[in-house]
This record gives sequence, C-alpha cells and structure tokens, in this order.
Amino acid sequence: MTSTTVLEAIAEPTRRRILDAIRDGERSVGDLVEIIGMHQPGISRHLKVLRDAGLVEVRRDAQRRLYRLRAQPLMELDQWLEPYRLEWSNRLDNLERHLERTAKPTMSTDSTKEKS
Repeated sequence: MTSTTVLEAIAEPTRRRILDAIRDGERSVGDLVEIIGMHQPGISRHLKVLRDAGLVEVRRDAQRRLYRLRAQPLMELDQWLEPYRLEWSNRLDNLERHLERTAKPTMSTDSTKEKS
C-alpha cells in the first residue's frame, strides 16, 4: 500500500475511531457498531476502506468476522513523516535560540518594590 492510500483512509474521522477501537484487540462488526454508534452497513463500508488500505485484517470465527489492526502501514507512514518532524523540530529550536538572543531583560516585580 502507498502512503497516499493510508492517508486517504485515515483522513476520515470515523475510520480513525474504528482504528482506535481495534488498537487493543480484535472486534466484531457488532462491537464496532456499539462503540462507534453507527449502523452496521456504514461500519462495514468503513472497514472495507481500511481493509483495502491494508490497515485491518479480518478473520472468521464461526458466523462472526473479527477485525484487528495491521500496524505495518502506519509504521511506514511514520517513517515517511520522520524527516518532516525533524525539520519542524529544527525550526522550532532555531526560533527558540533567536528569541533567547533578542529578548529584552525584564525587571522582576520584587526588585521594583525594593527600589521604591
């Protein structure tokens, strides 16, 4: 799967809520209906998108289908995002240094009271 496919899948808030719900373990569609508060056909449509993006796996347990998280696509997305996080961290560090260099010293209120 591509990063674009994963990003498109997780752009929708309901899909992120589904991923949150299955992060700690398998859930049936019925469980997800209760947790998310959406009708079964809507949950099933979102699960199909997540499955197509490689973000969930499904296994049959008798009549139920149990969904679980596949973390690999998210790890790949995290690796792709790492240089951007580093760039922003460097920019914020540079801003902090600039502000420290250019900040004017201020007098504390305690020393102002002593001079009065």
